[in-house]
Amino acid sequence: MNDTQLFERYDWTVEPADAGERIDKFITMQNEDWSRSQVQIWIKEGRVSVNGEPVKSNYKLAADDEITLRVPPPKEMAIEPEPMPLDIVYEDADVIVVNKPRGLVVHPAPGHYSGTLVNGLLAHCKDLSGINGVLRPGIVHRIDKDTSGLLMVAKNDKAHVSLARQLKEHSVNRKYVAIVHGVIPHEMGTIDAPIGRDPKNRQQMAVVFENSKPAVTHFVVLERFKAFTLVELKLETGRTHQIRVHMKYIGYPLAGDPKYGPKNTLELNGQALHAKTLGFDHPRTGERLEFEAPLPQDLLDVIHQLRQA
Repeated sequence: MNDTQLFERYDWTVEPADAGERIDKFITMQNEDWSRSQVQIWIKEGRVSVNGEPVKSNYKLAADDEITLRVPPPKEMAIEPEPMPLDIVYEDADVIVVNKPRGLVVHPAPGHYSGTLVNGLLAHCKDLSGINGVLRPGIVHRIDKDTSGLLMVAKNDKAHVSLARQLKEHSVNRKYVAIVHGVIPHEMGTIDAPIGRDPKNRQQMAVVFENSKPAVTHFVVLERFKAFTLVELKLETGRTHQIRVHMKYIGYPLAGDPKYGPKNTLELNGQALHAKTLGFDHPRTGERLEFEAPLPQDLLDVIHQLRQA
């Protein structure tokens, strides 16, 4: 490997809880966009070191091991347009609002260059902003692979700057609908708790009070069931996995959440979370735009079952 080549560097210190884990599995768990086969290729290419020395994929970690990964830059031509059905809610010369289905990854990542929303958008239109580079053209914000709902995409750099500024200033209206475990007794509430990397489990986020960022989520109860609650949530900030982490923190984790919820849960392919409402000021005209996406059929079916229980 050429040491002068540009790359993204990642560093981890192994916690005692991860001692004995294979290094290829450990690294794969650090980023949901990385596949295990891609991590094994990086290890074979010498892009992974432990305590400064190269290792093999089956290396078993020890507590306090210092891991370094150098991810090579993407090839300029790696991201290809792929025609796919897209639910376009709104589009003009500056902005696209798309209703993303559950199971669709938003943008490519090293080792995962196809089948994403970005691939579909590139086939739909050629003019996406370039601020976030070749892997994330037009992407101002993201929602998790298994969360459905509304996402705004910038078609030029001026629009991208405006939308990103609105996100930073918390003027974007983002409301979600979720099904959570447990019956919430009060009608509404606000969770104001900082979020950072979980020191006990580095592949998860958690409410932590060191090396964290402020995070605020407001919620309103929509309907109660025998052992679950339907809630509407409004994001004031947009941290990674914020709703999933905050609801777990207050004791009402999302149903179907494989990372933050209990194993015995509703039968869903991912967390019961839908980005229902998206509102922002148009980057060119300043007009306030507000969009709503109906709940997907799988969530409607689950709600119907809960009402019958």
